[in-house]
Amino acid sequence: MNVKPDFSKNANMAATAPAFLSVWDMHAYYGESYIVQGISFNVHEGEILALLGRNGAGKTSTLRAIARLGDPEVRRGEIWLDHQPLHTMKSYEASQVGLGLVPEDRRIIAGLTVEENLKLAQIAPPLGWSLDRVYDLFPRLRERRAQEGVTLSGGEQQMLAIARALCRDIKVLLLDEPYEGLAPVIVDEIEKTLRIIKEQGITTILVEQNAVRALQLADRAVILDTGGIVFDGTAAEVLENKDLREEYLAI
Repeated sequence: MNVKPDFSKNANMAATAPAFLSVWDMHAYYGESYIVQGISFNVHEGEILALLGRNGAGKTSTLRAIARLGDPEVRRGEIWLDHQPLHTMKSYEASQVGLGLVPEDRRIIAGLTVEENLKLAQIAPPLGWSLDRVYDLFPRLRERRAQEGVTLSGGEQQMLAIARALCRDIKVLLLDEPYEGLAPVIVDEIEKTLRIIKEQGITTILVEQNAVRALQLADRAVILDTGGIVFDGTAAEVLENKDLREEYLAI
């Protein structure tokens, strides 16, 4: 008889060490559809966490719930960022305390130039990420600062979306499928940028279907399956565990 591999020893565990971002027993719904089913995990300051799983596992829903978008609706659980209760906040309040979401569709504002997109997001006065600092990180955006944002290439739009989040002086960056549709050479550039952002102390949660690339970048990984956590550990553990990869990531 075949026995299904058991990776649950790492599942649904909130680490005892102090965390920068904590999700505790979070339950979220789309209407009556139970999507996120009591998950708990911690992310430490400056860490890159890969949030992985097959299509429909609940990855994007988890990001949206953390960002307090209201869809899905979080009906139970707590989310804490740097000792502040995100679970009591609206999305704009979560943004004000340092949470930045870059959605899969990037949401570049039509009719505005690159610089206007950035200025619209920038807090005043900027505390850490001035336009010059953002342009130093993304030289292509400096070259195209007067170009309408929606006319950029896909990779450049992804850069703009990340840069726009940084302009809010965020503490945590939530990225939903940042590599989708991008050539490998552009993915290399995005990853180089994310490593620099990590060096600046920004915490990142990355949802990505290209699991191998995400694991090679990340410090730790949380794997979801049908709305629950089946693994919470280091990215290296996932890369070294063939059974785990095949069972939940199909790689």
